[in-house]
Amino acid sequence: MLDIVNKNMIFVAYKPPFVSSNFYLQSLKHRYKIKKIGYSGTLDPFASGVLVIATGSYTKLLNHINLSPKVYIATVWLGAESSSLDMENISKVNIVSEFSISQINKVLHSLKGKITYTPPIFSAKKINGIRAYKLARDNQPIELSSITTEVFDINLLHYSHPFLSFKIIVQKGTYIRSIGYLIANKLGVSGTLSNLIRIKEGNFCFENYKILPPLDILTYEKINLKEYEEDFKYGRKIILKNDKISKNKRYIAIFDNFFSIIEFNDIGEIRYILNNLEF
Repeated sequence: MLDIVNKNMIFVAYKPPFVSSNFYLQSLKHRYKIKKIGYSGTLDPFASGVLVIATGSYTKLLNHINLSPKVYIATVWLGAESSSLDMENISKVNIVSEFSISQINKVLHSLKGKITYTPPIFSAKKINGIRAYKLARDNQPIELSSITTEVFDINLLHYSHPFLSFKIIVQKGTYIRSIGYLIANKLGVSGTLSNLIRIKEGNFCFENYKILPPLDILTYEKINLKEYEEDFKYGRKIILKNDKISKNKRYIAIFDNFFSIIEFNDIGEIRYILNNLEF
C-alpha cells in the first residue's frame, strides 16, 4: 500500500470498479490524512485501473505530465443495450448469432487510425455549462458534437460469444465505451462494455503505489541556473543573454531544495510557469 514519505508526492494508484474516480480519491485523502490531492485522467465508475495521483504542491505538475497514449483492456457484451454504453444501465439483452474470428478482426482493423464518433450521453462533456451525464439522468434532450480521435492499435484478446475482449491503445480523451459500441455496430448488433481496465497512461502503469520522483517523469530539458537560486526563491525578474537558450521552450531549473519550471521570452526574460516546488 501507499507509503507516505512526503506531503508532495506523485504515484500511480489502481481504482477499483463501481466507484467514481473522485470517491476513490477522497477515500485515499481521508485514509492517509492527505490535505491536498488530485488526479489526471478520469475513469468511468464501472471501470478499474490506473489513476495518476499527486498530492500537495505536486498537484500542479499533473498538467505537465504526458499521459498519452492510454492503453485499455475492454470487453464488449454483444447484444446488450445500455444508454450509458456500459454495465450500469443495461435495459435489454438480445440473443445474437456468433461471429467468425475473421469478421471480428476485420472490424477491429477498420478502427485503426483517425476515427470520428459521437461521445456517449453519459459523459463529462458540457452542454451549456452542464455535464451531459446530469442531463441524461434527468432524461433531458442531449445533442453532443462528434469528436475525432486516433486509435494507434487494437487487437482481439479473446472471444467467447457473446463476450469479445480486446486491447486498445488510443489518444488521450477517447471514450472506450464508444469504441465498444462501434465494434458492435459494425458487426450489425447492439453492444455495451461489460468490463474496462486501464492498464497504462503514457509511461505510467501500476506498481504497488510506488512513489515517483518528479524529475524522472517530467520531460522538460534541465538547465543549470544555480547562480540565480536566491532570485528564483523570491521570484525575482531575471533576464539572461544566452544564444543557447531556446525562446518559448520550457525548462526545469534544479536547486538544492526546490525546482522550477520556466520558459524564456523573446528578450531572454524568465517566465515562471511553476516556481519553488520543494523536493
